[in-house]
This record gives sequence, structure tokens and C-alpha cells, in this order.
Amino acid sequence: MKTKNLFLSASVLAALLLSGCASVPLAPEQESINAKTFPAPEQNKAGLYIYRDSFAGKSLKKDVYVDGKCVGETADRTFFYTQVTGNQTHKISTESEFSPNDLSLFMQAGKNYFIRQYIKMGAFVGGAGLSESSETEGKRVVSKPEVKMAQQGHCDN
Repeated sequence: MKTKNLFLSASVLAALLLSGCASVPLAPEQESINAKTFPAPEQNKAGLYIYRDSFAGKSLKKDVYVDGKCVGETADRTFFYTQVTGNQTHKISTESEFSPNDLSLFMQAGKNYFIRQYIKMGAFVGGAGLSESSETEGKRVVSKPEVKMAQQGHCDN
């Protein structure tokens, strides 16, 4: 009986993680269009795109931080664009099930970088992870019409 209840609970959790769609406030359409032209960053800056396109966890929203500062809250098919100081290492973080997941990356001035946030199964709720994407892959995903720029500055934690 316990095994059956455990299986049922796990099945319900999996269904919740794989279905539904979370929504977050979006940036104005023109900002999204401009960011999708992938402009060169300002002098001494690096461009940073953080995007989410994972199939799992569509009903989850996850916070993203750069160097400890809130960038915003992601949902499926959203992205952020920001500029950071070039020629130094930056820490990109996302909330996860039990603790933040971090990715440290040296960012050269004048270049754009792409970070993919993905959702992974957890014991109680889906967690999130981060991975660097190639420029080709990042541009391919962010350029999709259904991928929209999220409004920056709101994190739950």
C-alpha cells in the first residue's frame, strides 16, 4: 500500500511539473525585438542572455541572479538580456530545490554570452540548473517568435 501511495504521489508531482504554464511579466515588445538583433555590447561590457526553453517544469517560475543581484524570474520560453562588466568572471545563479545552483563564467568585453536555464526533477519540486550555450544555439533559441523577453527586477527570494 505504501509503495502504491508513493508511486501515486510521484506521478502527480511529475504531471504537475510537466504540464501547465507559468507566466511572468514581459518586457515591452520593442525591447524584445531589439535584444533579438544581438547588438554588440557597450565598450568594456559583455552581453549576457539567460534563456529558458526546457520541456519539463512549464508551471514553475525560477529566479535568476548575476553576481548576487536579481535579474528576474523566468518561465518557459523567456529570456533576459543584460550587460555586465567585461574581462572578468561573473557568477550566474538560479534557485533550485534546496540551494542555489551557480555557474561562474569569464566574460570577455565585446562578446555576447548565452546561458540556458533548465528545469530538472527534484524530490519535492523541480529544481533548476544552468549551462553555457554556444552563440549559435543561444541565438537560435532566443530568436524564436514564441520566446519573449521577461521583465527584469522581480525575484521571489
